[in-house]
Amino acid sequence: MNRKRIWHRAMRRFGTVLFAFVAAISLSACGAKQAATSQAPSGGTVKATTTIGMITDIVKQVGGEHVTVTGIMKAGVDPHLYKASQGDIGKLEQADIIFYNGLHLEGKMAEIFEKMAKNKPTVAVSKNIPVSKLRAGDPEQGTEHDPHIWFDVQHWMTATETVRDELIKVDPAHADAYRKNTEDYLKQLMELDAYARQQIASIPEGQRVLVTAHDAFGYFGDAYAIKVTGLQGMSTASEAGTKDVTELRDFLVANKIKAVFIESSVPRKAIDAVIQGAKEKGHTITIGGELFSDAMGEEGTPEGTYVGMVRHNVDTIVKALK
Repeated sequence: MNRKRIWHRAMRRFGTVLFAFVAAISLSACGAKQAATSQAPSGGTVKATTTIGMITDIVKQVGGEHVTVTGIMKAGVDPHLYKASQGDIGKLEQADIIFYNGLHLEGKMAEIFEKMAKNKPTVAVSKNIPVSKLRAGDPEQGTEHDPHIWFDVQHWMTATETVRDELIKVDPAHADAYRKNTEDYLKQLMELDAYARQQIASIPEGQRVLVTAHDAFGYFGDAYAIKVTGLQGMSTASEAGTKDVTELRDFLVANKIKAVFIESSVPRKAIDAVIQGAKEKGHTITIGGELFSDAMGEEGTPEGTYVGMVRHNVDTIVKALK
């Protein structure tokens, strides 16, 4: 009997020791995992994968030498229609953090972002823009809000701050660098915002009408006091029909508008149909120039940066409409 009691006591002590050992191992593992997520991975460099070029540019500006940025959508790519390739999915899987626009801009990638968010920070740069400052979306395309937020430079400043905060969460060791880089970049964006406002205001008010291939410039119109109309809706997922072409043609003729603009990421076929239709009615319309809407210019060019892209658009619009 005594032997049984001794044996039971020994087993209870063994169980207590074993439990404590397992708990210690678990806590140690949790601490290691927590440390891994709070320090810059990949030998001190954060791997960030981005969607549109404008976001790629923000992350490069904010991240500097501490972030390696891989953008999956290049110059001339339409994000509304973009489908991720197997290679793109690999880049997303290898990333430490993912940045995308949100607001249904990358509509065909929504499920991919949901999946990635279970394993790593997957951030919509639009998330901190107050809903009250978002334009209404296109119900026919299933969008609650207009996703083209980068056309209001002040909205893009908010997106920049979001990128800064998320990089600090992933890599707090370089928080000061991210804050300094953001401060420098925000100064550039403030100057850009003032430049756009001043230049667009130089166009006589009666001529301040911007006609483009699709309705991407709504935020630009609201921010810089220029009337905007697009041949297609906010998304290019559906092509412009005969009715769209006829209505825009009649609008241009009635308002004696002499210039329309094509976009680098949208085929110009429908705009050419509008121009031809107006010509048949005795009204001549010219192409005022090519604007960058959903994609920036080629990498290595001034238009291959967000600041350069916006300045190009402003200068092109002013030159054609003044």
